[in-house]
Amino acid sequence: MNQQLRRKLDHITDVLWAGGVTNPVTYIEQISYLIFLKLLDEEETDRELRARLSATNGNAKLLYPQQAERYRWTKWRFKSGEDLRNFVRDEVFPYMASLAKDEPEVAEYFRDAVLEIVDPNVLKQVIDELDGFEFRKLGPDVKGDIFEYLLTHLGQSALNGQFRTPRQIRAFMVEMVDPEVGESIFDPACGTAGFLIDVVDYVLAKYSEQVSEYPIYGEDWLEKRGQTMAEAKAQIPKLQTYRKGAGEKIPDWGLLEAAIYGLDVSRQMMRIAMMNLVLHGIRHARLKRANALSEMGGLTEDDLRRRYKVILSNPPFAGQLPRDSIRQDLPTNSKKSELLFLGLMMQSLAPGGRCAVVVPEGLLFGSTSAHVELRKKLVTEFDLLAVVSLPAGVFKPYAGVKTAVLVFRRPASETAKRLDKVWFYEVRNDGYDPDKISGGGRVETSEQNDIPDLLIQWKAYKASGIATPPGVAANTLLPHDANLPTCWWATHEQLAAADYNLGAGQWKPRINEKPSDEDPGQLASEVLEDYRKIVAGLERLAKELAE
Repeated sequence: MNQQLRRKLDHITDVLWAGGVTNPVTYIEQISYLIFLKLLDEEETDRELRARLSATNGNAKLLYPQQAERYRWTKWRFKSGEDLRNFVRDEVFPYMASLAKDEPEVAEYFRDAVLEIVDPNVLKQVIDELDGFEFRKLGPDVKGDIFEYLLTHLGQSALNGQFRTPRQIRAFMVEMVDPEVGESIFDPACGTAGFLIDVVDYVLAKYSEQVSEYPIYGEDWLEKRGQTMAEAKAQIPKLQTYRKGAGEKIPDWGLLEAAIYGLDVSRQMMRIAMMNLVLHGIRHARLKRANALSEMGGLTEDDLRRRYKVILSNPPFAGQLPRDSIRQDLPTNSKKSELLFLGLMMQSLAPGGRCAVVVPEGLLFGSTSAHVELRKKLVTEFDLLAVVSLPAGVFKPYAGVKTAVLVFRRPASETAKRLDKVWFYEVRNDGYDPDKISGGGRVETSEQNDIPDLLIQWKAYKASGIATPPGVAANTLLPHDANLPTCWWATHEQLAAADYNLGAGQWKPRINEKPSDEDPGQLASEVLEDYRKIVAGLERLAKELAE
């Protein structure tokens, strides 16, 4: 995305902020409404063109039939003042919400939508800026980048516990589960759809002739450094990157779209997620506002029975649900949300399916019966492929809780060969300073990042058929001159003997202390001489006190 687009987007957010719309979630939602209306107008233009070129133009299905043409962006965008605001708020939004039969996705998007840009002049400025965008002339790559850029504002605020999983964490999680076209993808707490978008980008890159590589810090990072990608990688061997492509070799785009599933309890987050996917070219994802953990959360019987090939998520950690609200089919009797979400993902995984999920580290070694039983089930009934320990500062400045990523799969069948070891990897650096905060986010340390090595080791592990975990055995005592390894493994027997403790530190190898170079006899003589001096001093003191 070029500097001109960035300046336009900055101007839009500045205008909204100055106009009193200061909550980032709110102003991104408001921009989403207007972008959707502009997209629909452009889509209608395309439909009209196809209708004129088609012999069956009389049967063309239009979003805005003649009696509703006044609701099109191009028909009302020239209005101003209260006339503009009132028309958009009181007529355009309700019309869009009424299209449940003909355009159910549009109707769902605008259901209960409220225009919160109350100042008509602010609304006019935003509409004028957006009118300058011709979205149909922009590829899904650029349209996606536009919305991703807006979402960086959420990275500068944590509202009601909502903040985005950092890109460097999402990227390695997606690569470890390695999704394919046609595999169902699910995030039960999808937020802004970050994981779902990354899956789409990952799959598109797999099926592209031309693939571009970008640093996790974004394209503008290279522009600011005045470097090409190749120059940056040569200078910074540990630079973490991700890949994007057009996906022109994908055999069936509809198959990719229909495989994307997401849930979230927040209607605002759901709208933002839908727009994020639409601008990335995914118009028909299966997104739904619902509580994935609750019997009364809005899930249908089909939702409850559906199983997924790939699950990726960073669900909320805090909070407990009332016992009567919790789904009865989850494999835990806990009320803690982190255990319930892990149980949900275990329950929702299809045979042969893979899951990568962020969990608070306390889940890995908690001593309650609910903690121990769920970990036991994870180790004994699933294939726990990896426990990736993350640095404490990953979610700063919003949360300092220590976290880890669990990567596991459901065996393809009951007779499938099972693993007998669990692999641990300790990420000590993730490309950002663990303590320094600047501009609302962590300071980049591109030369210090263990994630590229994690992925190298993971690929070697996969190449062995998940038979030979990299690293050394748990609790190995290494020579004093050895380097502390980043990865190790523990057997299921060791885990069972320790109540299935999955904390990486529990099994971390240790380095022996360096033996002293001094002669033991000489050391003994020196100690004895010091002891004699102490005794002599005490004797003198006793003699003086006796006089």
